Amino acid sequence: MTSAPRKSFEVRVPASTANLGAGFDCLGLALELYLKARATVLSKPGARIMARSSGVRGSSKFPSAPEENLIFRAMRHTAEREGFELPPLRLAVQNQIPVAGGLGSSAAATAAGVALAFALGGGESRRDSMFMPGSASTTPDTLLRHAAAIEGHTDNVAASIFGGLVVTLPLWDGTVVAVHKRWPKMIRVIAVTPTLELATKKSRAVLPDSVPLADAVHNLQRSALFVAAIEERRYELLWDAMRDRLHQAHRQRLIPGLAEVLSMPRMPGLLGLALSGAGPSVVALATDRYEEISKAIASRFEQHGLACSVRKLEAAQEGLSVTETRSRR
Repeated sequence: MTSAPRKSFEVRVPASTANLGAGFDCLGLALELYLKARATVLSKPGARIMARSSGVRGSSKFPSAPEENLIFRAMRHTAEREGFELPPLRLAVQNQIPVAGGLGSSAAATAAGVALAFALGGGESRRDSMFMPGSASTTPDTLLRHAAAIEGHTDNVAASIFGGLVVTLPLWDGTVVAVHKRWPKMIRVIAVTPTLELATKKSRAVLPDSVPLADAVHNLQRSALFVAAIEERRYELLWDAMRDRLHQAHRQRLIPGLAEVLSMPRMPGLLGLALSGAGPSVVALATDRYEEISKAIASRFEQHGLACSVRKLEAAQEGLSVTETRSRR
């Protein structure tokens, strides 16, 4: 007797870098570094629900229990608020994104969980219109709203969902405005990650509750300039557009070597430097001399005894995607 096919959904979510210097909590850029998660529906009654994870350092330590695993928690959050039930399932995760590295690992996991919840329990009509930025469907907006509510801020999750450069604005009713813009292919991202795990909660805790008006204006001007410079291909303006006064200086005491990196002089091929999200990764926007730039950044961390992982990345122009498969076992 042939067994019934087992239904699975696989989601692929890109990493992201947030802030890009002055665009604190409003700018995000998707990167070609991915988290993949496959949810397989279990047909055996009473089957144990659990997750299995592999990938970059720290991935194997992802919690397997549903109540602790972030992807499972995002799935349950979505199902509860949308009013449907999730079937028993097994989760397999393959992760390329550094854990607690400032490249959107938690945002990717959250987006993956919300997307899988809709795929598994949201109904056929919802699945047919999912994940289509710019379409008339409200499903991507709902996806982003749930992911942002779980994550606590919008920049990383919006970039992971839509791809490219995303400008976000959370509104008072919980909805999120997200404007997606394609990223110029000539600009690559060098991500340098020192061997230092830094939880976002800890990194945000060092930020002040209020800032001087001059610093707020400084960042407003530069975040606007950043988007205009990308739009008009005035890439020489990015160096000044990425200068921040709201968060990077406060986080320097948590990340040895960061102050030296951010005070690096301009060099050929280097367009700008910034702390990636809450850190500890640093991102450099570059068009050339990638090896020289990578070594210059890494050496600042190495002087403080921190080894580094260096990744030269393209921007991910496309965001989150979901595919369905059926297998017999």
